[in-house]
Amino acid sequence: MLMLMLTLAAGVATQPLGQALPIDSVSSVVMDREVHRGDTLAALAARFGVPAATIARDNALQPGAALVPGQLLKIASHHLLPLALTQDLNDGIVINVPQRMLFRLRSGRVVAAYPVALGRPSWPTPTGEFQVMNRQIDKTWVVPPSIQAEMRDQGKPVLTSVPPGPDNPLGRHWIGLSLAGIGIHGTNAPTSIYGLRSHGCIRLHPDDAAMLYDDVGVGEPGRIVYAPVMMMRAEDGRIWFEANPDAYRRDRTTLAQLGERAAAAGLAQRIDWLLVAVMLHDREGRAGIVDSGPE
Repeated sequence: MLMLMLTLAAGVATQPLGQALPIDSVSSVVMDREVHRGDTLAALAARFGVPAATIARDNALQPGAALVPGQLLKIASHHLLPLALTQDLNDGIVINVPQRMLFRLRSGRVVAAYPVALGRPSWPTPTGEFQVMNRQIDKTWVVPPSIQAEMRDQGKPVLTSVPPGPDNPLGRHWIGLSLAGIGIHGTNAPTSIYGLRSHGCIRLHPDDAAMLYDDVGVGEPGRIVYAPVMMMRAEDGRIWFEANPDAYRRDRTTLAQLGERAAAAGLAQRIDWLLVAVMLHDREGRAGIVDSGPE
């Protein structure tokens, strides 16, 4: 089965629903997850790439509810690949900032997808092409002067370097990129994942960082993109939509633009526009079906 996708992003020419994409290029996690000791909604959100409020709602819980070991939770996380910005990259890494997701591609197919933490709005992660330049285990963090200045301004002890160990914010695995000062790495703060919390680098859960580290080599190509809003048509006729927060305030997508593209593809009458409007307003960050079924 193939999927056809439309991506709308600020400053990027949009495309009609007419580009082929393998079905497994959509990242989906649907599971019943047993609560372990120490689990919180925030920790599960960070691990599976779905907002804590969404997990709470899916399980009829109050936001911030305490979890009980052994309790079963439904976890459902769906993310679309921003095709319009990645269709010429068949092998490599794609990071979509608004989604807070990293996709590993092989032969045009997503073979792995990981939630990530990225740069906060005041310290944004740059977009653009990159290559993997180096890989290191237990890298000493040499604190950039800009972060030293931030430490000083905040009244914190000013560190110039942090050796490997539990206090090192890089975790154990470092994948250095050709973008100046930017790397993909683990973290000693796993609950920060699926947020915009870093100084521009891409953080992974320690387990995910280890898997990605073993899977990529020096010279691997990649791309960081900014695509908050995506719409996709499956070959079976189903239409999916995903809207993510526009933390960097770069997105100008409107409901009217979405309607024009759908109309050009002859699909406007099949879309639940009230649902799309709600999803575009809420920008929850989870893809969902927005039509009534196959043609």
